[in-house]
Amino acid sequence: MKVNVNEKLIELDENCNIEQLLATLESPLKGSAVAVNQKIISRSEWATFTLQENDQVSLFQAIAGG
Repeated sequence: MKVNVNEKLIELDENCNIEQLLATLESPLKGSAVAVNQKIISRSEWATFTLQENDQVSLFQAIAGG
């Protein structure tokens, strides 16, 4: 299936969850935030949140600062 990640089309296996997506992209789990179709997905849901064909995924890196 194809999903759009940060405006880039990516081919993934069916039933891919967010943790698998981050592993595929070699993106760190820590410090990342994910939105699917403009809805923030909490980290506790990443292992069970199954992506769907044509989902729009936004990945963000949290930045600490003050």
